[in-house]
Amino acid sequence: MPASVPEVLAGWMQPFSVCFTTAVWRHVLVLVAGALLAPGRRTVTATLRIMGLDQAPGFAVYHRVLSLGRWSSRALAHRLLLLLVAAFVPTGPVVVGVDDTIERRWGAKIKARGIYRDPVRSSRGHFVKASGLRWLCVMLLAPVPGAGCVWALPFLSVLAPSERYATEHGRRHKTLTDWARQVLLQTARWLPGRRVIAVMDSSFSAIELLRDAGRHLCLISRLRLDAALYAPAPPRKPGTRGRPRVKGARQPSLKERLTNPATRWQRVSLNGWYGRTEQRLHIASGTALWHHPGTRVPIRWVLVRDPSGEKKPQAFAPTPRPGNPAAMVGPGHPAHHTRAARPVLTRHAMGNPARSRAASPARVCPVVSKTRANLQRCPGPRSP
Repeated sequence: MPASVPEVLAGWMQPFSVCFTTAVWRHVLVLVAGALLAPGRRTVTATLRIMGLDQAPGFAVYHRVLSLGRWSSRALAHRLLLLLVAAFVPTGPVVVGVDDTIERRWGAKIKARGIYRDPVRSSRGHFVKASGLRWLCVMLLAPVPGAGCVWALPFLSVLAPSERYATEHGRRHKTLTDWARQVLLQTARWLPGRRVIAVMDSSFSAIELLRDAGRHLCLISRLRLDAALYAPAPPRKPGTRGRPRVKGARQPSLKERLTNPATRWQRVSLNGWYGRTEQRLHIASGTALWHHPGTRVPIRWVLVRDPSGEKKPQAFAPTPRPGNPAAMVGPGHPAHHTRAARPVLTRHAMGNPARSRAASPARVCPVVSKTRANLQRCPGPRSP
């Protein structure tokens, strides 16, 4: 028999009960309660031990919840996203972050294990390999009251196996950008009528991803300073022979714009830039056609320069929907006026290298709504 679970926890988890059968749901509550209480690695064995069921004769039933149980993790992710959006972003654009992480696992039964570059221990001149499972995580970037920064709240994780695993099992290999396109389009379908902005790092700076997913949501990623940028194709004159032009004249590269004295810079003051309380930056923006043989996508490039010289210049490639360049870079306000920019690319949220109707605020999950209320009562960070 399942161990007793606190009623408050069962009430918090009630919105997810529709995704399970009645028999499986009782075991799910036990696993959730044990995962919250278990120290160290949160395995099924650890959760049963902390709940006092490690010697129970039917302990294998809890293992079968994950191995043989018929329930949809995507349906759970959908419901979790709706609850988070209703609690933290009831109105306005929904900003999500996409990033990959490596779970270090070994053993003969870990079939999808691969060898990848360790983003934490590797540097520009030092390459470190890591063995494990690669997960692609989609997170809601929401400003949490009282925290003083933007938090990344994960709601969907997808396993991205290696190419060798796909070859051994006779499957088509899907790259990391293929998985990113799939999860981003799924997120956009889950939030009909809401504007979705996706923030990604340089690993997802692929022209194919911007072309395919940029039609349904706004994408913001890093851009190489030597990217091939062109002007739009000029109007075709009557009587011109041959195929129509797909691009116009070549524009100066972003590296050339950095040293060009004619570049018009806008001074902005941002909060939360690489952990700083306030940072003054210079930004320049423009529109261009990012072209690669056979593929092209219109973008609005944003060039960021640190006047102190502490950080190297950076470039971002958002799809053309956002209009304010300062809003694409991060939270803050331009130096010449006081209008606040939206928090999009902040170091707090992304870390350092994880169609149904939206739920109304009255139907928010209790655990989410109560957590948000407690955070609002917490005092903000004290000034030194």
